[in-house]
Amino acid sequence: MRVLPRSDRGLRRLLCAMLLTAAALLGAGLLTDAVWLLGIGAWVLIAAVLVETALRP
Repeated sequence: MRVLPRSDRGLRRLLCAMLLTAAALLGAGLLTDAVWLLGIGAWVLIAAVLVETALRP
């Protein structure tokens, strides 16, 4: 197991939370046919990718 610096652990925790949120929203949107849930889930996923791209060295 690799020990990460404190800031990397926080960033990893944020990314995991964003990806889980996106998956939950997309899944709920697919099950209920709610386009607005799909849209929010897609934007959360896009934000997670942007955070990953911008803040990872």
